[in-house]
Amino acid sequence: MACQPCRPQASNGCRGRPRKQDGTDGLGTARAIKALLAANGPAASQAPLGPLPWITEAKSAFGRHEARDRSWLMVWLKRDGRSLGDPSKTPWCGDFVETCIRMGLPDEPLLGALGINPYWARNWLLFGQAVQPVTGAVLIFARGSGGHVGFAIGQDDTHFYVLGGNQSDAVTIARIAKSRLLGARWPATFPPRPQRLPTMKPGEYLATTNES
Repeated sequence: MACQPCRPQASNGCRGRPRKQDGTDGLGTARAIKALLAANGPAASQAPLGPLPWITEAKSAFGRHEARDRSWLMVWLKRDGRSLGDPSKTPWCGDFVETCIRMGLPDEPLLGALGINPYWARNWLLFGQAVQPVTGAVLIFARGSGGHVGFAIGQDDTHFYVLGGNQSDAVTIARIAKSRLLGARWPATFPPRPQRLPTMKPGEYLATTNES
């Protein structure tokens, strides 16, 4: 679905009521795992080694389609406690990015308009801190008066390769023109990695101009 301004659909846990135990995949579990790792991990000023946690989350949904995997995606997108709703009926690129960030970095703040409506792609220009496009950065693109948002995983001379949701109605890697880039952002709670984007071959992935 095309990206438009939307209101969040919150679960009961986001309305000020005590949260129930969320099982193995919820936001509370993600916070507990992070706290355990932090207690025994490197100093906060050092970038942890290994996969970026929000990219690991994104890859766990790779290939899922909004129609074929509708029920699976609805559950997956709501693991952080709220969701935009049915991905086959709503624009969900921002919902996808929010779920990945909140599950991978449960203490990462989403402030201001982004916290109110993370489903409007351009609000991700308020996320974290500005960076040059690097592996794992949140990339925000113009799309008419709206936008599109996803994660940087590669580039060629003219395009970025973006891991995101609502790309050809699925979680895919899309090739998006660099001329459309509005900004690149990095989480405030995760030390930046000065890692150059890998160079990829044009033709490996579909170039898109109107993500939906």
